[in-house]
Amino acid sequence: MTSAPDNASLPVDALRGHVDADFNTILADLKDLVAIPGIAWEAFDPEQLDRSAAAVAELIRDAGIEDVRILRVDKADGTPGGPAVVARKPAAEGKPTVLLYAHHDVQPPGDLDLWTFEPFNAVEHEGRLWGRGAADDKAGILAHVGAFRALHKVLGEDLGLGITLFIEGEEEAGSPTFRTFLETHRELLRADVMVVADSGNWKVGVPALTTSLRGLVDGTIEVKVLEHAVHSGMFGGPVLDAPTLLARLIATLHDDDGAVAIEGLVAEDHAAVDMPEEQFRADSSVLAGVQLAGTGSIASRLWTKPALSIIGIDVPAVSVAANSMQPSARAKFSLRLAPGSDPGEAMEAVRRHVESHAPFGAQVVFTPGETGSAFATDTASSAARSALWALREAWGVEPVESGIGGSIPFIADLTELYPQAQILITGVEDPDSRAHSANESLHLGDFRNAVLAEALLLARINASGL
Repeated sequence: MTSAPDNASLPVDALRGHVDADFNTILADLKDLVAIPGIAWEAFDPEQLDRSAAAVAELIRDAGIEDVRILRVDKADGTPGGPAVVARKPAAEGKPTVLLYAHHDVQPPGDLDLWTFEPFNAVEHEGRLWGRGAADDKAGILAHVGAFRALHKVLGEDLGLGITLFIEGEEEAGSPTFRTFLETHRELLRADVMVVADSGNWKVGVPALTTSLRGLVDGTIEVKVLEHAVHSGMFGGPVLDAPTLLARLIATLHDDDGAVAIEGLVAEDHAAVDMPEEQFRADSSVLAGVQLAGTGSIASRLWTKPALSIIGIDVPAVSVAANSMQPSARAKFSLRLAPGSDPGEAMEAVRRHVESHAPFGAQVVFTPGETGSAFATDTASSAARSALWALREAWGVEPVESGIGGSIPFIADLTELYPQAQILITGVEDPDSRAHSANESLHLGDFRNAVLAEALLLARINASGL
């Protein structure tokens, strides 16, 4: 291990000046990417996803990396996975390699009537850039590209650090070929440090290094009570309809405080920092008068305890509802897991719970879905210390070591296949970025700082090694 450099010897001012001078170009490139509706879901045009990959590849070539490839592997059913862009600048003798991850695919726009601006026409307004993918995660791509351009310009021949860009093309579709992709291209992607730019900051003006992620399991719960629908007037009373019984079953998933009531799940009332209730209410848009669920600190409820949501229900829509009793109803659950949880054990805990709480003897069909492991960063690692320094230098304030309530399931694949790599999770989002929702946006001041912070991080690793 090499000792850390004298930070005063690093070209901080030169990198800051280049990022500032280049920022309008970075922003224009981001707007061009946002205009491409690359969505990896089967219902959307795959040609747009290919366009998105080609545009990213061209950006990277223009930044000065010649070895740029668009790669894909097949899904389990034999159909092709999403196009990933992989670019490599080999390390000089004795220098480490850093892998920079982001994804170019985006979520569908959803209900267009909920958007203030067209989702695929990036608009600057009130210090933010509005558009689908502006924050999640095309800004992550431009943070990588912008940081490399600054390094390439300022350091020139002194840039011996190996850099690999891995820009995935199906993250928002659940990364169905991610593991296979890693196994196929294991040596191509091998690195000493991996920077995953797909998270967020504490708040506008205050950066964060994501130090923990919750795991995830999901699936469906179906309740069956009749062989077919029957007239609600002729048969209602002695038997309850499936939607009612499904609602009763769903209600058992939480206790009276709103905490998850499934036995066997890991839960700890521990978090390095806390979040004021007023800040959480504002960030999450909780309506006035709505009581918060769970017990313990807000941060522990977000980061170190499980959280279960019902994210979809299959019952007739109100507008087409006949006056009949429904024979079956189905719900999809999403369970976030605290660090230290085993996803397989958590899935079985949900199964045991719903099967043992079947209301009125109804048939309950449990179908497991996706799983993903939780993650915790070694904040004492050299890469984490360098990242915290870079964030502090770029923003001019102390960064927060923050957990995240969400999940990035593929992180578990990275840690398993590259156990020696130091993994850093960074991002450009803030609590009002509204990723996955209408009116997604990016704070431009924080975006500029994120580009600079990554350039500083890479410069420090280039100078010091690991």
